[in-house]
Amino acid sequence: MSSLNIRSADKCFFDIVSLGEVMLRLDPGEGRIMNTRKFHVWEGGGEYNVARGLKRCFGKRSAIVTAIADNEVGLLLEDLILQGGVDTSLIHWIPYDGIGLSARNGLNFTERGFGIRRPLGCSDRGNTAASKMKPGDIDWNHLFGKQGVRWLHTGGIFAALSENTAQLVIEAANAAKKNKTIVSYDLNFRPSLWKAQGGIDKCRKVNQEIVNYVDVLIGNVGQLITCLGLQSSCEINTTANIDDKDAKNTILQVIKRYPNIKSIALTLRAETLAHINDWSAICWMNGEFYNARYHSQLEIFDRVGGGDSFAAGFIYGLIEYNDPAKAVEYGAAHGALTMTTPGDQSMASLNEVQMLVNNTNNTFER
Repeated sequence: MSSLNIRSADKCFFDIVSLGEVMLRLDPGEGRIMNTRKFHVWEGGGEYNVARGLKRCFGKRSAIVTAIADNEVGLLLEDLILQGGVDTSLIHWIPYDGIGLSARNGLNFTERGFGIRRPLGCSDRGNTAASKMKPGDIDWNHLFGKQGVRWLHTGGIFAALSENTAQLVIEAANAAKKNKTIVSYDLNFRPSLWKAQGGIDKCRKVNQEIVNYVDVLIGNVGQLITCLGLQSSCEINTTANIDDKDAKNTILQVIKRYPNIKSIALTLRAETLAHINDWSAICWMNGEFYNARYHSQLEIFDRVGGGDSFAAGFIYGLIEYNDPAKAVEYGAAHGALTMTTPGDQSMASLNEVQMLVNNTNNTFER
């Protein structure tokens, strides 16, 4: 059984609330950012994607805490979020000054990659409304205490946006824990976000503090090593081909250093080409390790969001079944299916995830 004491659904208004930035993703499809003449539009954000996956695939009551500049791009973001079924009542709308000097909405240009050409992202997210969020902006006691939330999810992308957002993560985690809400944190290391504010050293300082307030830690081996400054014989690279032994050794270092952590869940990926990866996952809970099914030579249509969908499936497995062995299987299956479709978010059905978890026939009937 899980060591997590998750609040009952009938005492909470939300199953899951995510704290993070939502950007407009501009996708050139099969083309490239630098050559295209048209983009397909999606919404996306590391923390938001988890809430959306838990709503659309798993039917959980999800909400996003974020800030959006009040202009037409912001209204487009709201429309996309509403299409995803995520509750928008916790969004803070920031007045728009006409050109974005005070606050703006972030853009994320992303191309998928293929074969020997890796995926490529180009973010335009400086001075965004979400990056201006700070402690005191949110009435956490009302959210976690009066409304009730079973699970808070946030991550290293939001924490990296500014000094204030990192402190807001800590404030939210503290309030959640006082109200017996489980806190998960996805390290989600992005070098570009830390480049202008101290690089790896700053990243480690921030994350080492935040992890003290976390119940469930999510990521991959490279992110644990990079963000927490762990010792390892393997390459410090968030896309490094890490094996099961490396994962277990790294996890043991983390739980020794941070006894507050009740569970760690990591994706395991080995890249053959940009569109062909081996894919699996491992989690630790209650002193035991649990491995997900190994997906060999998984064909990938769009890699972005695979880790977020793993987190959504893993959280679902714990909320729904209170079982880490099932949770890591649901996470790996949901992440794998999400990478077979375009965009950041899951297009998978619960039926499809369950059939992959159970390794049954891939013919789906409606």
